[in-house]
Amino acid sequence: MSSSSLIIAALLIPLAGAVAIVVAGRLHDNLREAVTLVTAGALAWVVWSLLPEIQAGSRPAVSISEVVPGIDIAFRVEPLGMLFAALASTLWIVNSIYSIGYMRGNKEKNQTRFFTFFAIALSATMGIAFSANLFTLFLFYEVLTLSTYPLVSHKGDINTVRSARVYLGVLLATSIGLFLPAVIWTYIAAGSGDFTMGGILASKVEGPEVGLLLGLFVFGIGKAAVMPVHRWLPAAMVAPTPVSALLHAVAVVKAGVFAITKIIVYIFGVDYLFAEPSSSWLVYVAAFTIVAASLVALRQQNLKRLLAYSTIAQLSYVVMAAAILKPLAEIGAAVHMVAHAFGKITLFFAAGAIYVASKKTELHQLHGIGRRMPWTMTAFTIGALSMIGVPPTGGFVSKWYILAGAFQADNYVAVATIIASTVLNAAYFLPIIYLAWFADERPENDNQHGEAPLLAVFALTVTALLTIGFFLFNATVLDLERQLVSQ
Repeated sequence: MSSSSLIIAALLIPLAGAVAIVVAGRLHDNLREAVTLVTAGALAWVVWSLLPEIQAGSRPAVSISEVVPGIDIAFRVEPLGMLFAALASTLWIVNSIYSIGYMRGNKEKNQTRFFTFFAIALSATMGIAFSANLFTLFLFYEVLTLSTYPLVSHKGDINTVRSARVYLGVLLATSIGLFLPAVIWTYIAAGSGDFTMGGILASKVEGPEVGLLLGLFVFGIGKAAVMPVHRWLPAAMVAPTPVSALLHAVAVVKAGVFAITKIIVYIFGVDYLFAEPSSSWLVYVAAFTIVAASLVALRQQNLKRLLAYSTIAQLSYVVMAAAILKPLAEIGAAVHMVAHAFGKITLFFAAGAIYVASKKTELHQLHGIGRRMPWTMTAFTIGALSMIGVPPTGGFVSKWYILAGAFQADNYVAVATIIASTVLNAAYFLPIIYLAWFADERPENDNQHGEAPLLAVFALTVTALLTIGFFLFNATVLDLERQLVSQ
């Protein structure tokens, strides 16, 4: 199969899978779930088939349609997009396995609708990853927002729908009100929106306009959850845990920080943006988001809300690393997308497993739970240590590169932020680990539960192993992203 055919297949396989899931769901639950797993596996095979070509330096592309003169729907695979697509497609397999165990164990309704929109969301994610220009990126960014709304509102009760509307409202308002004007401004100023190594805006936008345009992109891409555009993320915690995993690890928030990083590298250009003083504000905004969200997380008593604010902080590691505008930091931004994905999906899988097995959602209910759910809490511990940045977990690798880039740029605001947030991460994760393993179980919390369903435990074990494995085996990711900064 040619590279252009593989790109198109990556977009169409999840859509075809969505149709097949609807048909299979009318016949038998097992068939529906088999179709989901086969679709996820087929997508991963197609995406990973592109990797050797990208590693060899090729940049396969395909143009679908010219919407108006100079603006087309087109796709091109480059190192950053390859990384994002490979990450999302691989984790879809694991998330699908977990979802089957969770949805059955929790006796959730409308499971066919759930798996259908999950597949559509993955198609949108592939479109974002492989977008060749700003118009294509914006188009699939919006499709991802719309396709995940039914997932966030899955439970259907009044509170859930209200929170889902916050999710949808914030993301659509920021994208239409800020992101779209930034896209239009770029096309007018540069005459193009194509992602080009070195950027397309040099001498086209200058002075304070650079900082303003950067602001429209950063705050318009609300999925990156840079404060104050972050309220949608805690609101979305009403969704089932597999959806939270999709939001935090597989697609949605990763689409946000991926888009910002891609725009910095391919639209502004790292060297050009570094030379413009009006762009320096981004490091400070990202640093504020990291520290503020970590402080809010420290005060949370609900486990999923704590993880939500932790995600807000961890996302801005990627934004801050990209904003440092040094090669090591750019590598660190990409590596942290992977490390955070493995660690955070593990944490959400564990939180969901705890809920399915015991219906516990609050931190004070976790006394001694490690003795009842040793597999789940071992995985949680590994994920938490990765968020803190403790070896041997993937989080240590990404923080190492971000810190190295900060020192390379003599950016001591970034250095201080990473140190402070690491302390804060430890302050809210280590007490949970202590409660789970070393505190005595309270009589009122004893409902004789054990582990969650086997499929859920299997999935969280796999992601925990990936979190450790990424510490040891990260050469492919590093080599891929070195191509990005060496061009």
